This record gives sequence, structure tokens and C-alpha cells, in this order.
Amino acid sequence: MKSAVAPLATRPSTAHAAPGPSLWIEKGTPAFMKTVLALFSGGFATFALLYCVQPMMPLLSHDFVINAAQSSLVLSVSTATLAVGLLITGPISDRIGRKPVMVAALLCAALATLASAVMPTWETLLATRALVGLSLSGLAAVAMTYLSEEIAPQHIGLAMGLYIGGNAIGGMSGRLISGVLIDFVSWHTALLVMGALALAAAVVFWKVLPESRNFRPQSLRPRRLLDGFVLHFKDAGLPWLFLEAFLLMGAFVTLFNYIGYRLLAGPYHLNQALVGVLSVVYLSGIYSSAQVGALADKLGRRKVFWASIVVMAAGMALTMAAPLSLIIIGMLVFTFGFFGAHSVASSWIGRRALTAKGQASSLYLFSYYAGSSVAGTAGGVFWHLGGWNGIGLFIGSLLALALGIAVHLSRLPPKG
Repeated sequence: MKSAVAPLATRPSTAHAAPGPSLWIEKGTPAFMKTVLALFSGGFATFALLYCVQPMMPLLSHDFVINAAQSSLVLSVSTATLAVGLLITGPISDRIGRKPVMVAALLCAALATLASAVMPTWETLLATRALVGLSLSGLAAVAMTYLSEEIAPQHIGLAMGLYIGGNAIGGMSGRLISGVLIDFVSWHTALLVMGALALAAAVVFWKVLPESRNFRPQSLRPRRLLDGFVLHFKDAGLPWLFLEAFLLMGAFVTLFNYIGYRLLAGPYHLNQALVGVLSVVYLSGIYSSAQVGALADKLGRRKVFWASIVVMAAGMALTMAAPLSLIIIGMLVFTFGFFGAHSVASSWIGRRALTAKGQASSLYLFSYYAGSSVAGTAGGVFWHLGGWNGIGLFIGSLLALALGIAVHLSRLPPKG
């Protein structure tokens, strides 16, 4: 889509000015629909590629003769390299633009997934999964910044919620498709299918996403980057939001990393396909990400954020029960609360960071995926020591700390 405004080079007088209302993408316009479709596709591909290996973990434990904590590395290594990549790709996008970085990221991640499908050893599988995470950092670091720059401020919460809804569908579909497939075909074939789907999503993203109208290139000088990071950590709220990302994502990925081990064992003895089907609980996250995001625009982030964390805690408590029906309801409620909280925190970052927004998004998502990597693997220790009770203790501690921080954030003076 060609921009209706003049090229950047012809508008020197506005190079550092805030975008005017005529340059924002308004709700209900064709540009808004294209933006939502593209970012939805990008979020879908990102989370599908990242989390399609989660249902495979028990099978990988068997095939490579490794324990649950070791098997979790197939996900943790991706989220670790993704987290590191965020500190690089965000600033790069501040220099060369949002869309080129995101398109390249999706294409490289799809190709790395296809390569991982033919890896013969555990070490080479981990190496290609590391490349998947590093590639995906290019979209994960930039998507929120693109939305905060291009969407009219009064609609950012809704747009961010719809983008995160794509994340939820991607996470659900990645787990669902691979979880069902590995009951009938090898994990190699399942990864080939996921890589092909991601290539299709990358093409949709490339063709549909509007070009940036409000992007202003910034220097990649190290001093400027350092100043941006220092500025964000001096803010009264941003460092706490970064920590919230670590805690909430750590809790979320821990639950889904080890729930399969619980349900495959007695007294449930579910098969891989049924465990994969349970990924439909992500539907609650698809709904909550958009609805809670819009509710935060209406009622305020401070009121909605801590309530979403309480919902997560209630869902976790339900999974501690023995009946399978209560476990599934608990997963549903937990997912609803998580995606609601993530939607609110994501839009909050864009409002508090008044400058160097790409770096702010990178720091938030660095913490987010660091939580996935560190807590996702650390949870395996609690699983081996205490089973699901150990997991409950671990996740409960993370959520208690997150709730305390949310209450602190609610008391800060408004900004943005």
C-alpha cells in the first residue's frame, strides 16, 4: 500500500514532529483493517512457530532419552535467543524502518523451522530452534512499536488487543496442529507443516501491511541507544512493567510446558492428540486480548491490569483440583487472564515511553521472553521435586509478586 503522504525526504520541517491526526490510522478505515489483518497474521506465525514444539516435549523426552527440564530447552533456547535478539532488532528498526525488519524476520523464521524438521540430533535441533527465536525477534520487537506509531491513540488498546489475539490463535494453532499431528506422524513432519504455514503467513504480512507513515529514522550511535535505555529505566513505571512481563510470561509458559506431562500420566492417561486439542483454551485468550484491551481504554489500565492477574491466579488454583473438568476450566480462566494482562501492559508501554519507543518495546519483550526461557525451564525443577503441587507453588509465587507490582503501578501518577 502506497502512502498518501509525501516521502520523508520532502518533509524536513516535520522530521521530528509528532504525527498529526491525518496521518494516524483510524478505526473503521481500510488501512485499519489491513493493519489488523497483517499484524494478526504476523502474531499468528510468531507464536505458532515458537510454541508448536511444546506438545512435542514428552515425545522428545522419549526419543532423545532426556528428562522434562532438558526437553523444555527446545522452547527455552528459542525464547532465550529471541530475548537477546530483541535488544538488537528494535534499535535496527528505529534506523531502517518497521516493515522491512518484520518481513525479513518472518521469512527467516519459517525457513529455520523447515530446517529444524530435518535435524537428526538433539544438539542440531536446538541450534535451529535458536535460529527460529533469533529470527522472530525482528517481528516481536517491532510490531507493538508499529501500532503505537500508526494507530490513532484512542484505538491503540483495541489494535494491540487484536494483534495479541493473533498471538493467541498462533499459540493455540501451533500447539493444536502439532499436538494432534504427532499422534499420527513424526515430529519431523509436524515441523514441516508448521514451517509451510508460516511461509504463507509471511507472504500475507508482506503484501497487506501498510507502509509506515509516522516512522522517523534515528541514529544507531551507541551513545544514543544507551541514553534511550537509561531514560526508560529512570521512568517510574516502565521498569516495573518490564518485570511484570517476566513474571506473567514465566507463569504462563510454565503451566503449558508441564501440563502435558501431568495429563499423559495417571490417572488421566490422555493421548497426545487429546492433550493437543486442549490448546483450544487459547480461544479465551483471543477473546480477552481484544475485549480487555478495549476495556482498559475505557476504564483505565490501572484498574484492569491487576484484575487480570487475579483472574490468572484463580485459574491456577482450579488446575490444582483432581477432576479433569476443573483442570480444563482452570486452564481456560488462566489463559483468559494472561492475555488480558499482556494486552493491557503492551499498550501501556507505548503510552509511557514518549521517546525511543522501539527500545521500550524491546526491553518489555526481552523481559517477556526471558521469563519464558528462565521460568519455563526452572519450572521443570519444581515438577521433578513436587509434581503439579510444585508447579502450583512456583506459579503462585510468580503471580503473587506480579499482583503486588500491579497494585504499585496503579498508584503512580498518570503518564501518557
